[in-house]
Amino acid sequence: MSSHRHDEVALSYHESCLRLSDVDLLKGPYWLNDQIISFYFEYLEKHIFENESDLLFVSPEVTQCIRMVAQDEVGIFLEPLRAQERAFVFFALNDNQIADRAGGSHWSLLVFSRPEKAFYHFDSSRNANAEYARHLVTVLKRALCCPDAQLRTGDSLQQSNGYDCGVHVLCTVDAVAQQIRKSGKIEGVRSARYDVIRSKREELLGMIVNLGGRIK
Repeated sequence: MSSHRHDEVALSYHESCLRLSDVDLLKGPYWLNDQIISFYFEYLEKHIFENESDLLFVSPEVTQCIRMVAQDEVGIFLEPLRAQERAFVFFALNDNQIADRAGGSHWSLLVFSRPEKAFYHFDSSRNANAEYARHLVTVLKRALCCPDAQLRTGDSLQQSNGYDCGVHVLCTVDAVAQQIRKSGKIEGVRSARYDVIRSKREELLGMIVNLGGRIK
């Protein structure tokens, strides 16, 4: 943190806490961190899809724990979320290989569809996270009681810069969730458009203000 000001809380929302330094990431050409993505997942769960218990949005922190712990410990993280009862489960996947701290350089999205017996991986950078997605699917097949589920590559708009992977993830979550609402499955989802990607940061800043938060 560059100054005391950056330690100040910008918004507390259910379990999420955004600081001014987190919010600043939305203002410029910066990589989105765990806190921003966790906040958006929580907003979707508590606000947009509050009456749709078939959808589960797993925070990046929990996803990271699932990737790093022994297979027989995965249930510790998923059982409180009732993941085995959900039809669709969203995971923001990071290439961070260090267990006990945030980091990494690329986000992608993995979504489990119980009705389709499939995992869909959406990656905005030439499938850079493919290896991490395969590993996570191997772990989740057992934890979610879906041993026969296939891993499919979802249609994903490719990012035009080195920092918008997190924005692509959030816009893809929107597109997938709307497709599920419309058809009850993920197959056929269209990738987000560039204009949607470009306006997402501004949309998030507006959302934070509407929830009573500060953005400067």
